[in-house]
Amino acid sequence: MAFFKWSDDLSVGVMAADADHKKLIEMLNRLYEGMMAGQGKDIVEKVLEDLVSYTRFHFAREEDFFAKTKYPAVEHIRQHRELMKQAEELQSRCKSGEGALSVETLGFLKDWLTVHIQGSDRRYKDHLNAAGIR
Repeated sequence: MAFFKWSDDLSVGVMAADADHKKLIEMLNRLYEGMMAGQGKDIVEKVLEDLVSYTRFHFAREEDFFAKTKYPAVEHIRQHRELMKQAEELQSRCKSGEGALSVETLGFLKDWLTVHIQGSDRRYKDHLNAAGIR
């Protein structure tokens, strides 16, 4: 059973963003499955590294859309920066052995992603679609 399932209520109406969000959900599920299966620290760290890297890519893509279409995104970008800071700190703690991933941490990431998608991300749909980004 998946930890986090994609559903239509997570769609923001921009294909590239929806595809990125699906990939992020898939990566969270891989991380959860690896933890639950007791996979080695190295494997879990690699999945976390991939997740952080892809999140960085996704945020850059969204922010590029914002810049190209002059979308007012100051708060949206601040949210991106805050999550990246938290994710990079988590990754650093895991690598150094100072902390381990937990189901609670994954729950936080799932909740943050859900709230961000259904709130901040949905607000850009009409603006980006009107600019030809669908």
